[in-house]
Amino acid sequence: MSLTTVAAVADTRAAVAALRGEERRVALVPTMGALHDGHLALVARAHEVADAVVASVFVNPLQFGPAEDFDRYPRTLAADAAALEAAGVDLLFAPSVADMYPEGGTQVTVSAGPVGSVLEGSVRPGHFDGMLTVVAKLLHIVAPDVVLFGRKDAQQVYLVRRMITDLDLPVAVEVVPTVREADGLARSSRNRYLSEADRVRALALSAALTAAAAAADHGVDDALAAARAVLDTVDGVALDYLVAVDPVTFQPVDDRYRGPALVLVAARVGGTRLIDNELVSLG
Repeated sequence: MSLTTVAAVADTRAAVAALRGEERRVALVPTMGALHDGHLALVARAHEVADAVVASVFVNPLQFGPAEDFDRYPRTLAADAAALEAAGVDLLFAPSVADMYPEGGTQVTVSAGPVGSVLEGSVRPGHFDGMLTVVAKLLHIVAPDVVLFGRKDAQQVYLVRRMITDLDLPVAVEVVPTVREADGLARSSRNRYLSEADRVRALALSAALTAAAAAADHGVDDALAAARAVLDTVDGVALDYLVAVDPVTFQPVDDRYRGPALVLVAARVGGTRLIDNELVSLG
């Protein structure tokens, strides 16, 4: 079966209705394009949990700040469509900005709340409001039974789950483990911006997380110190934050905490900002 590509909202709803038929479970894989193996892992999991798979490709202007790389963000729709077709996706929703925001913007947005203003939200003000707004729109347009996200964007995953719970949206969330290169670098559409030297430096992020996991038995202070020691040895890596949070609340934990924690790291390597995380067991 060949891939069907649609752009208009009404056409997408009609195409999803035809896909669903009677009692067919529909999965949605939302992306901003520039697809890599991490995205295709989401598609593979979608096939396991649903009968029909819809993917979206939309570079959402609401989640980019004025100093960010909206215009620079890679747009590779033809290659993305070919990859999705090869992966067995049934329907590609690839709207333009005018399709999603026909009045040039939106007066009503989703607020990400307190967690939306820390960590990534403090570096990228308004990012998570824009992300949740477009995810809410996609969920209303496609009306999937399940939506899939990658674990690498941990704060995004937390906030999407929080929105779905708080707003009683009838959709399940499936989270897929981070896909990494053979040397440990987390797959990201922004990796293509790394020079050869910066690509080597970027390995410090995953190495720091490995060090944190190895020291986690001794508590969060030792875990974060071990991670920071790795990062401090690499020139050209400018750390934005390194923190451990409770996965349930996304609040930072202290050295008395025992149990699962997410160690989150963000850094600028050359001109490229990268994020990564690892689930560890403290104490």
